Amino acid sequence: MESFSAKPSDQTRDDSQTPHQIVFVVYPEIALLDLAGPLQVFAWARCKNTGALAYQPSIVSRGGGQIPTDTLLTVETEDIDLWADKHIDTVMVIGGDGVYEAATDATFVAKIAALAARADRVASVCSGAFLLASAGVLKGRRAATHWEDADRLRAAFPETCVDIEPIYIKHGHIWTSAGVTAGTDMALAIVAEDLGPEVALDRAKALVTYMVRPGGQSQFSPALERQRLDRSNRFDRLHGWIGDNLTRDLRVEDLAERENMSLRSFYRLYRDKMGVTPARAVEKMRTEAARDMLESTRLSMKKIAVRCGFKDEARMRRAFSRTLGVSPSAYRRRFQIVA
Repeated sequence: MESFSAKPSDQTRDDSQTPHQIVFVVYPEIALLDLAGPLQVFAWARCKNTGALAYQPSIVSRGGGQIPTDTLLTVETEDIDLWADKHIDTVMVIGGDGVYEAATDATFVAKIAALAARADRVASVCSGAFLLASAGVLKGRRAATHWEDADRLRAAFPETCVDIEPIYIKHGHIWTSAGVTAGTDMALAIVAEDLGPEVALDRAKALVTYMVRPGGQSQFSPALERQRLDRSNRFDRLHGWIGDNLTRDLRVEDLAERENMSLRSFYRLYRDKMGVTPARAVEKMRTEAARDMLESTRLSMKKIAVRCGFKDEARMRRAFSRTLGVSPSAYRRRFQIVA
């Protein structure tokens, strides 16, 4: 088996401040991407003014040594006991299929609770929330986890408010995220909080990540939801064409003609398969595109409305109200990530 490890860097910030110490807690059968995504974000992040490495990551486990993941790779770790009296800025518990067995290890859970009590920030990725909940960290807190694990977490820890909608949640100094790639989103958000949004956007670009997604976004991708409903890919090509042509009129008659179907047959088949009318689907896709622009650009409302096919702000505002329950301006105030 191959192995990788995160070794603390010898470099410190030019302003004489030591790098932010972040400790990843792992156990056998973690999900490798739950660790690798956030680890890469923090390992690359640099202070805006000095260019010095901003974080010093360490990986710990009970007993240390090589820890198997859910892939062919193993992870080299330190013994968690070595951190019993060291300063920790952030402790982050990683998720994976092994979390349920790890949560039954009372000694390990107690060690995590001790680290969490001393850390300035506590976080979990995906099902890592089970270990934080077992350690008492999530009692009375709102928390996120992977949607497949939500019911189990909710049943085991009823005093934790489990929310399956957001990709990550910050409740006080406690951060929790949904599954896999959402851990990277959470890590970028932490970097934005620590170092500023410009640094986070720079790291997202380096990772070839589409954008820094705000935590309030749903972990259910609209595009994936369309693919889930359309398992036969009957309308996959049509959806791609709509996404590339949002400024067109996109009348139902034109969509039916593009699918070489009668208007009546197309309308009925689309509604039955996708659960919404074609016109509603077009409106939702335009709203998705507008959301992205509101989050990641400084374009005016008028320009965004035109570029997404709404033609004017009033139509876009009505679509946002129907789809998201908020106005475009309120959405931008909450989720805009550009400085």
